[in-house]
Amino acid sequence: MDEPNGSQQWSTPIGLVATGWVLTAAAVIWWFAAEAAVDRLFVGVLVLAFAAASAHATICRPRLSANRSGIIVRSLGGRRHWPWSAVSIRVLRQRRFGREVHSLELDADVLVILTRLDLGADPQDVADALRSWRG
Repeated sequence: MDEPNGSQQWSTPIGLVATGWVLTAAAVIWWFAAEAAVDRLFVGVLVLAFAAASAHATICRPRLSANRSGIIVRSLGGRRHWPWSAVSIRVLRQRRFGREVHSLELDADVLVILTRLDLGADPQDVADALRSWRG
């Protein structure tokens, strides 16, 4: 998505984030309804997993931003900015469960790997957009 200030951002689709929170709420209701200790344990772990994934997707929005000066990657540890001269961009293609999966690899002083789920777009399209920003 383009921003008026001359930047572009990618993040997990908001519908998916909202679905994660709805599933978290449903699992909490299920936890209260469970009677057996084993059921409560299982559902409690499910609640924690849904809540952690949803919180990560919410806090780390937008996951990747690009502008004329470089890229910004957001994680639970905060935002990191790298100038274009410090960033190497690559798309990885791997076979998983019988299908080809793409991920975006950004190599700066740390290695950042982002998937379609993180970006809300095809990693190849994002890599092409980043290369056009780089110039």
